[in-house]
This record gives sequence, C-alpha cells and structure tokens, in this order.
Amino acid sequence: MSHPSSAAATADRKTSGRVLVEIRNLAKSYRRGGEAIRVFENVDLEIRDGEFLALMGPSGSGKSTLLNILAGLDTPTSGTVMVDGQDITRMNGRQLATWRSTHIGFIFQFYNLLPVLTAAQNVELPLLLTNLSKKQRREHVMTALSVVGLTDRSEHFPSQLSGGQQQRVGIARAIVSDPTIILGDEPTGDLDAVSGNEILDLLERLSKEFGKTILMVTHDAHAAARAQATMHMDKGVLSR
Repeated sequence: MSHPSSAAATADRKTSGRVLVEIRNLAKSYRRGGEAIRVFENVDLEIRDGEFLALMGPSGSGKSTLLNILAGLDTPTSGTVMVDGQDITRMNGRQLATWRSTHIGFIFQFYNLLPVLTAAQNVELPLLLTNLSKKQRREHVMTALSVVGLTDRSEHFPSQLSGGQQQRVGIARAIVSDPTIILGDEPTGDLDAVSGNEILDLLERLSKEFGKTILMVTHDAHAAARAQATMHMDKGVLSR
C-alpha cells in the first residue's frame, strides 16, 4: 500500500481468494502452579487473502490469545500456524521478530502511541527496522497518514489529538510497512460511537479499496457487522 510499485500486486490480492492464513489443530494452555489452564484446543481457521474477518466472544474466551499467536507475540502449546506459506510456529524469537516487522500490522485498543513522539514519528517506528533511507521512510509515513486522513496532523503529539485521531495514527502505523495481515484488538473499544464508526469506515476502505487482509477482535456486534464474515469463540471453541 505504501509502496507505489505494489499497486498491481494489491489488485491481484483483492481477487485471488487464496488461503493466506491456515491454522490447524491449535491448542494453548498455561501452567498455574501444578495445574494446566486450557485456553483452547483443536482450533482450525482459514483466512483468505483480502478477507475482513471479525472474531467475537466473551472476555476470557481465548480470542485475544489467538490474535497474539497469529501475530507471533505468543506461542501455541501445539498445532501449526501458516501465514503466506510460512509456519511461524517453527520460528525462534529472533526469526519471529523479523517476520512480524514485515508481515503484521497491529492495531491496539488503547492506541499504544509514544507520547514524546509526533504522529509521524509514531508511524515511522516499524520502518526503523528496515533498510529504507530516511527519505524513503518519510515518503511511506506520509502515504500512510494520507490514507487515514491525517497529513495535516503529522507534527502533532498524541496529547494534541482526539481519541479517534490517535487511533487513526495507530492504523497508519499498522499499515506503513504494507503488512501481509492487519490484526485489530478491539480497535473501537475505547472510542465514542462517532469516532468508532470513522475507524470502521477506514477498516472497510482498507479491505475493499486496498485489498488488505484484516482480523478484528471485538465485543461489539455493530463493529462485527462491518466485516465480511464473523466467527465466534466461546470457552475455547471457534465457530462460524
């Protein structure tokens, strides 16, 4: 998206319909003292290239854990997670960090912006792990801010922005590296209805216009309705 040369590839992704994410027999449990706490087991999930999928479920159902495993931020107890042909469950910590920097764009509920950095500097953070020059990074940052409608706020600090504007900066940061998949953990959960709808409009645009693959965790049925499909997780069981 942020790379002009990728326009043709983006058009192809929008219409390919191929399976981009394939999760098989996934299980996750934690140890608490001498007891094993099961989060989920035997989870299977396919996400197609360009799909906008919502994942709903009550607190503690395992949906955020699933999101973190897909992001390479957590590791499963067993099972496989294939993303664009790569099995991320076989990667070590360093490999995951490198993979995540180019393949995952994460949108947080509470924005996670650094208060001492401007909007542009916050958006630039993922690019500091790349080999791009300072000029190239600036071009990518301004492209991402343009997509979310905030080029006029590029030098503002988070404290000078509304909640909706801060989340749009968060989305610009998530898309600046043109990731394989965008993961949203309750991206409208801290926003009022108007700002929340603006964020959902933006996610829909990223899906429809740019062909981005999006998995959004949400408690909000109104937000989930904006996705192309909805899945539910309850007591560790995933269903359509």
